[in-house]
Amino acid sequence: MTEDDIKNALKAVKYPGYSRDIVSFGLVKQVAVSGGAVSIILNLTTSSPEVAQQLKIESEQVLKRLPGVSSVFIQVNQPTAAPAQAGQSPWGQQAKVPGISRIVAVASGKGGVGKSTLSVNLACGLQQLGARVGLLDCDIYGPSVPLMMGIQQKPTISEQDKMVPPSNYGVKLMSMGLLLDGDQPVIWRGPMIVKTIQQFFSAVEWGDLDILLVDLPPGTGDAQLTLCQTVPLDGGVIVTTPQEASLGVVRKGIAMFQRVNVPILGIIENMSYFTTPTGERVEIFGHGGGKDEAARQHVTFLGEVPLFTEIREGGDKGIPVVVSGKETPAGQSFVAISNVLREKLR
Repeated sequence: MTEDDIKNALKAVKYPGYSRDIVSFGLVKQVAVSGGAVSIILNLTTSSPEVAQQLKIESEQVLKRLPGVSSVFIQVNQPTAAPAQAGQSPWGQQAKVPGISRIVAVASGKGGVGKSTLSVNLACGLQQLGARVGLLDCDIYGPSVPLMMGIQQKPTISEQDKMVPPSNYGVKLMSMGLLLDGDQPVIWRGPMIVKTIQQFFSAVEWGDLDILLVDLPPGTGDAQLTLCQTVPLDGGVIVTTPQEASLGVVRKGIAMFQRVNVPILGIIENMSYFTTPTGERVEIFGHGGGKDEAARQHVTFLGEVPLFTEIREGGDKGIPVVVSGKETPAGQSFVAISNVLREKLR
């Protein structure tokens, strides 16, 4: 019996009100095994006695079913502060957004890898598979998603004084680009970025969604950390191009998600190759780096997207290629990835 055996068993224990387990939330802080005796320490951020008791009972039941376990001791540590509010997340931050079943971040270590293009087409691809989808553009300084989605209208205001996101192609969208006039720049320091991203959840009436895709800016800064600390993410998708310059910073993005206990749903390789009009295949940035990196990181390789002129044209016209040419090779590359991602989120 090893520590990994114990943690793998505890993955069957879900945090109350969430689909994620206590191990992925980072609540299991210490595991000790001696003969048939197992002891663990759970560090909770809520002072709710009901939550503590439920997790203790379920953990005991799971561990006692393991072969060779004769006794189980569980210590639950809780803060002495005021009781947590109903619905508070295991991180002690803002609660899960009502009505949204899954929140998935789309990230990259560096810019220029086509992350926003992938986010737009994946959102439309998931919608065509029957999911209720929202898309949140968290690139505050350079929002490009409204152009790619063909949305120009500003959000309306509901009776509850919340912003109602506009939609196109069946996908709801919120972006700083919808709140600005023309080419007005955003010249803000970090705290303003943090507040804005928090308001994208607390002050937006998203309604009922199966999946909310969050298009993050490149890097591992304020926007990324704020998202991870504001809502419980169901996973992160990493976008890269094949060359080592991109893969090197991809590892930093993966490490960031792992540090905040967000599971990696997989890696997508964009700009994998280009096919000339004569049929010749040209690997401009190399090929296979994303798949190899997924194997090294022991995460799922979600698929690859070649370079297609139709993808760029669709983004410029505000008609994603999944919408304008679902049956084309360009459209099918996104459809295939959407199918894999949908299955992982079931």
